[in-house]
Amino acid sequence: MSDKTTQFQRLLDRREFTTASLMALLGGVTVTVIGCDSESPTAPNPGDVAGSVTANHQHSAIITDAQLDAGNAVTLDIRGGADHPHTVQLTMNEVGLIAAGQRVSKTSSTDGSATFGVHSHTVIFN
Repeated sequence: MSDKTTQFQRLLDRREFTTASLMALLGGVTVTVIGCDSESPTAPNPGDVAGSVTANHQHSAIITDAQLDAGNAVTLDIRGGADHPHTVQLTMNEVGLIAAGQRVSKTSSTDGSATFGVHSHTVIFN
């Protein structure tokens, strides 16, 4: 056997195997920026928080400064410039987490579109 064959036949410990597996998986990954028109979302007013919408086609998710201050549960309409609606329901606890700068990820309602069919989006705040 050649030295190269011997090198590849050695046993990996759990940490080496996990690292090698992750590197193999991530080696071909394409990073996709999520948000409006492939740009980072921006809130229209100071204090508002814009959420990033996955697989976005002109949806916009904004929780206003007033909604954050009130701290109540909210249902956001994320239609934005899209030709179909979606809503995102945030609990009182989730609104508090967003206000505190914590990351909150929610799945929108499942709605239909002539172009995109029946689908939903994930909205990520912070």
